[in-house]
Amino acid sequence: MNARLEAKLKTLPRSPGVYFHKSASGEIIYVGKAAVLKNRVRQYFQDSRGRDNKTQALVAEIVDTDWTETETEIDALFLESEMVKRYMPRYNVLLRDDKSQLFVRIDMKNEWPTVTFTRNPGGDGAEYIGPFYNGFELKKALRYLRRVFPYFVREPSPRDSQLEAQIGLNPDMHQGSEAYKQNLRKLISYVKGNRKALTRELEAEMKQAATEQRFEDAARLRNRLRAMNELSRRIMFGDQEFLDISKDKALTDLAAILGLQSTLKRIEGYDISHHGGRDVVASMVVFTNGVSDRSEYRKFKMSRQINDDTGNIHETVLRRLGPKNLSSWGTPDLLLVDGGKGQLAAAIQAQTERATQIPVISIAKRNEEIIVSKTGSNIAIEAVQSLRDSLPDGVAVREEGEYFMINLHVGRVNAGSHSKNLRGGVTLSPFEDVVRLFQRLRDESHRFAISYHSTLKRTAQTSGTLDVIPGIGPKTRQKLLRTFGSVSGVKKAHRDELVACVGESRAQALLDSLSDTQ
Repeated sequence: MNARLEAKLKTLPRSPGVYFHKSASGEIIYVGKAAVLKNRVRQYFQDSRGRDNKTQALVAEIVDTDWTETETEIDALFLESEMVKRYMPRYNVLLRDDKSQLFVRIDMKNEWPTVTFTRNPGGDGAEYIGPFYNGFELKKALRYLRRVFPYFVREPSPRDSQLEAQIGLNPDMHQGSEAYKQNLRKLISYVKGNRKALTRELEAEMKQAATEQRFEDAARLRNRLRAMNELSRRIMFGDQEFLDISKDKALTDLAAILGLQSTLKRIEGYDISHHGGRDVVASMVVFTNGVSDRSEYRKFKMSRQINDDTGNIHETVLRRLGPKNLSSWGTPDLLLVDGGKGQLAAAIQAQTERATQIPVISIAKRNEEIIVSKTGSNIAIEAVQSLRDSLPDGVAVREEGEYFMINLHVGRVNAGSHSKNLRGGVTLSPFEDVVRLFQRLRDESHRFAISYHSTLKRTAQTSGTLDVIPGIGPKTRQKLLRTFGSVSGVKKAHRDELVACVGESRAQALLDSLSDTQ
């Protein structure tokens, strides 16, 4: 351990938080969480007995360590998950295993929504929070939160025992479904890091209930506040193995590069997905305070099903910046378009038509460069010019007509594959944090667009055969596919099997329609 790091470790706080181990080149090689930062981080540099080979190799590479404090261990759990996804550290291999990712699922459309866990979030309209990389600690956190915000883990039934309701784990159904959903919204707000605002809201509700002499409600709210404060003393994880925006270096550096005075609280990324101009869709992913915010994601089905990425970006941004969507979704601090000059120009044109002035940039796939328009990106051009004059060798800003091309990765151009350059290399850029943030944003918008495109494609494969048959509605169609597995299975089914599944008249309609299409 070098003298500089040894001195730095003496300043470690005793609060919960997330720590970042770095190599000699400045690369973040491991992200971890701690109940007590001082105890956990210093353990790495104590007697090596009992360490596994991976930990020994990690410690041998550590040259520097940074950390971010959090108010509770639960906050550290949520923050660690996002930072691992952003930086993809080499020594977090186990945390980055796709099979270990877990999401919290809450379907607010049901009368009595349940809180469950899944590894495969779907496009069913439910609320998905995640992903999280440590399922054990996530479930433990939700068990503690259930005492503060009671929720169902399975659909309620009149035959259910009332024990869980009596001990405060299940909600009181006599208060009604809407009151229960308001409680769930508070739970979601807490998980997303809005604890302080939620505390103020509960205190106001308690005082209002007391003023109106609803003393039982006031007492219940008082107990909920006490339980929530107790969470700061809960041990979520021991010494074994939502973020203050001003502490996120990526957001700070990005604002400086673009010469923006305001903090980048909400960044939106856009991408287009289609197959030969069919099932054309667009994705909008949202990062709030540098962290992916899945509840704010939106998807768009294009009105014109053609292969025209610039036209599709124009339509997407035009719809996004419509008065209704601006009112309900809020105004972004930065728009990030996946594409080159054409896509950026289309987004700028849409913004001009909506008379808004939001900073907008794009990332070109070929050279993995940030593209900024001198006249339409709504940024401080002087900042980019100053950056060009001050950047070290290997990091370049060049002008191409009305555009600045910013290369934040050292000595890497003409990528041979998608996002190769943005994943960095052995020699790190001084803007490595910004590079990692862009990579997360672009990959997430790409993933979300492809998932929606795939859903439409699967739907289209069955719509031409079963959807147009008279008497075969959505429920009957689902029953047929569930029974026979596919449209091909329905076609191969014997008449008696179809009759047993959907009845005589529908079976005959199926046979008549299917025989016409063969």
